[in-house]
Amino acid sequence: MKLAIVHDYLNQFGGAERVVETLHETFPSAPIFTTIFDKTGMPPQFADMDVRTSFLQYFPFVMKHYKPYLMLFPPAIESLRIKGYDVVLSSSSAFAKGVKVPERSCHICYCHTPMRFAWRYEDYMREENLNPLAKALLPFAIKRIKNWDIATSSGVDHFIANSNVVAERIKRSYGRKSTVINPPVDTEKYNPKNVESNYYLIVARLNPYKRIELAVEAFNEMKLPLKIVGEGAYKNVLMKLAGPNIEFLGRQGDRELSDLYAGCRALIFPGEEDFGIVPLEAASAGRPTIAFRGGGAFETVIEDKTGVFFNEHSVGSLKQAVERFQSQKFDKTLIRDHALKFGKEVFIGKIKSFVEEKLNEFKSVSG
Repeated sequence: MKLAIVHDYLNQFGGAERVVETLHETFPSAPIFTTIFDKTGMPPQFADMDVRTSFLQYFPFVMKHYKPYLMLFPPAIESLRIKGYDVVLSSSSAFAKGVKVPERSCHICYCHTPMRFAWRYEDYMREENLNPLAKALLPFAIKRIKNWDIATSSGVDHFIANSNVVAERIKRSYGRKSTVINPPVDTEKYNPKNVESNYYLIVARLNPYKRIELAVEAFNEMKLPLKIVGEGAYKNVLMKLAGPNIEFLGRQGDRELSDLYAGCRALIFPGEEDFGIVPLEAASAGRPTIAFRGGGAFETVIEDKTGVFFNEHSVGSLKQAVERFQSQKFDKTLIRDHALKFGKEVFIGKIKSFVEEKLNEFKSVSG
């Protein structure tokens, strides 16, 4: 079986890119097609992969400032020359599912979410700090991209959703059914340790929709230690909000991150995520999560077993959850056992079986 992987863009490393890394591990001979590839923003193992890019790769400043090129991403993904593959496996939260696939190829889309900025536009606008001109022009651009997004959904033979929440969005946005296969968690990378400190932990891209400012403000008021791992456009804003009890650690290596997970009192997960791998990484280390009650956290956090929820995106609601958490006890073994259900080998087995099954169906129909 010849298979190609397609991803939106490879210029920063997050949950979707972890999925791409595991897809490559599952299908090691598969090339990865994408619009742009920034080696400096990705882990070193990506440099050894067969990554093939679009014409956008050569545009000035596109790696760090790709949003001004928004309207060029649909033609960029369509320009990728993908021929001679039995299966095209797109990993998409924006543009990858719009890739042009030959008739004799089976297109399977692993959908992290229908593009957030098109389908949840009001939320996106509240989260982004745009200048007046951009705010005036963006609705016209988004309308065109949304129409393109709907039209290209028909080019997908089978959708995989990364969570039940996303499966509902796929049905609502595209009128399509999907199969849920949760993203992989490298449970062997993070393990419980007989060390526990008094700090709380955030691990995230520092972007507005992550709602990290809620945690910063809440922990400022509670005077509790909070360590924040990650980089992103919102970092400077957050640093200005933060008091002396809050520490920004930037990117961390695997060993350092493993120690941080194992040593924290709890992970703070304030955003509404499509799935959210980070709570399961913390759970692999036996640590609970304090999460917003919404999105994929319903699938990754079991209330009062592997963590607690807060109900509103407000400082007060998060503070109440932290106070409630402090009065509870959690079992490290139970928490890790929960994480193991989402392990990488589980994901690889499900993806292989799904791809083989759908390819056989495709061959039997197409002859």
